[in-house]
Parts: sequence; C-alpha cells; structure tokens
Amino acid sequence: MPVILVASQKGGTGKTTTTVNVAAELSRLGHDVLIVDCDKSVQSASTWAQDRTQDDSLPRIHAVQKTGNVRETLIDLRGRYDYVIVDAPGHDSQEMRTAMTVADLMVIPVRPSQLDLDTIPGMAELVQVAQDMNPKLKAVALLTQVPTYSSATEEDEAKDFMLDFPQIPRIDGALKIRKAYRDSIPAGRGVIETANTSAKAEVQVLVKEIQAWL
Repeated sequence: MPVILVASQKGGTGKTTTTVNVAAELSRLGHDVLIVDCDKSVQSASTWAQDRTQDDSLPRIHAVQKTGNVRETLIDLRGRYDYVIVDAPGHDSQEMRTAMTVADLMVIPVRPSQLDLDTIPGMAELVQVAQDMNPKLKAVALLTQVPTYSSATEEDEAKDFMLDFPQIPRIDGALKIRKAYRDSIPAGRGVIETANTSAKAEVQVLVKEIQAWL
C-alpha cells in the first residue's frame, strides 16, 4: 500500500496541516489511514489524531510516533493500512532521508516566499539521490498558505520559479491561507469535516492529484 511522505527542509510550511487534511479526506473516502509522526519535538499530528478520538462521529485515523531510522517501520506498516502518511520534521533529518528510501510519493509543501522557494534546489538534489535507492519515489511540490486576495502576485511568481526544477513538478492544487485550517485542528478534524466549502474543495483536489500520482 502507498507510503506518502510530507516533508520539507524548512519549518512552518504547513506539513502537518497537509498531513492531517489529506488523512481526513482519505478516511472520508473509506480508506484505513495511518499517520507516522516523526517530529519528536512537537508531535502535532499525533495530538490531532488523539483529539479526534474524542468525537465518535469521525472516522478513526491511527497515528504512531517514530523517530530516527524509520525505513524498516514503514516497510512493515505499509502492509497493514491502505495509506501510510509520514509527517517528517521541518528540517533535513534522518527521518526524512530514511523515509525517502521507502515512500511512493513525497509531497513537499512550499509557501510562496523566496525563503521557502530557495529550499527547492536542495530538495531536488536529495530526491535524485534517494531515487538511486528507491527508483519508484516520485516527488511533487505543493503551494501552501497562498494569499487569497486577488492582487497577490506571490503565487504566480512561485509557479514561475518552480518551472526551473522539473524533477519536482508542482501539484496544480494549492492550499490557501484560510482560518478554517487553523480552527479545525483542535477538534481533530480536517477541513473536509467543516462547513468551509472553499477549503474542502482545495483538499479534495489535492487528494485526487495525490492519488493520480501514486
């Protein structure tokens, strides 16, 4: 079964937000989903999954914590769930690198800011190295925290920048800056389980694209 790695060399890009919302949508679609939380300092994804158990109306999403070399753990877990989603730490780490040797798809959240975009060349090199050991690994970039106001130019500028790195194609969908993403987390919900239709649509588009890449 597929292993999806959500990772970046930079913190604050929306990795955990991406992880839990993808998990919630896949669960809504009837899949058995496990989150592997590899961030030992924060453990936000694990906390979200635990908070979710307080609401019996929500489909169960399992979560485990694992740090260090996660390769063998992921090889074992992939046979037990429909989808395994790895939430890696927000920096270059052993967890990220060892997960890349197993993952089917690496989703790299990137904010439309130059500091975030500057991490793309390094990530492209890491992906190429990992593909020597794991030829099936695919990597895609996901724009996150995109401004919603019509006069913003950051999204178009970021898209132009990413064209220089075809080894990490950009997913067409994007996650915008929306309060719904922040508000849903404490309740252990994804935005798909809220009333915000715009945020729901973003996540549904994202998950369809992820499934198409797998």
